[in-house]
Amino acid sequence: MVPRAVNLTRPTPAESRAHAIWTLRAGLNVAALACQYSPFLRTVDNYNQMLRKHGDELSSAQSVMLSHFNRTLKRGGSAAFDRYNTRSYNSFSTLDAQYNFCWAAGQAGLALRLGDVGSMARLAEQYVPQMRAALAFVPPAAGLVVPSLPPMPDFRMEPIVDAALAGEG
Repeated sequence: MVPRAVNLTRPTPAESRAHAIWTLRAGLNVAALACQYSPFLRTVDNYNQMLRKHGDELSSAQSVMLSHFNRTLKRGGSAAFDRYNTRSYNSFSTLDAQYNFCWAAGQAGLALRLGDVGSMARLAEQYVPQMRAALAFVPPAAGLVVPSLPPMPDFRMEPIVDAALAGEG
């Protein structure tokens, strides 16, 4: 089952960019927690480096996202933003496609490390769809192919006739 992406209600162009940045951050946070099995992907390192390098962009995106919920809901914007964050994290949680997701998140994290400060929105628009697509691809499980079972023997019950009860004897 592929977790559903989180969408915004009537976003402005600035809110759409902030949503892309915030979604990428959520995906890389999930990857930092779920993908530590591979030191080659450097997901924890990539996440921490993203926070340092792109901190201003992240702060701005957070402010825009909170403003979005205050604008669209009028009341309870902070609580709605918290629910949005939870749904965003959950939208990247997968066990079935974990390897694919981790690979895509590793590539996104590397792109952020190599990208210029100020490029996070552009990179988010490129890599969030790739990370989401990775969640949908589930390869066959290696070694878990179950062979077909041999046919079951025929165990039909034959009536047992007791000779004493049948009047013989």
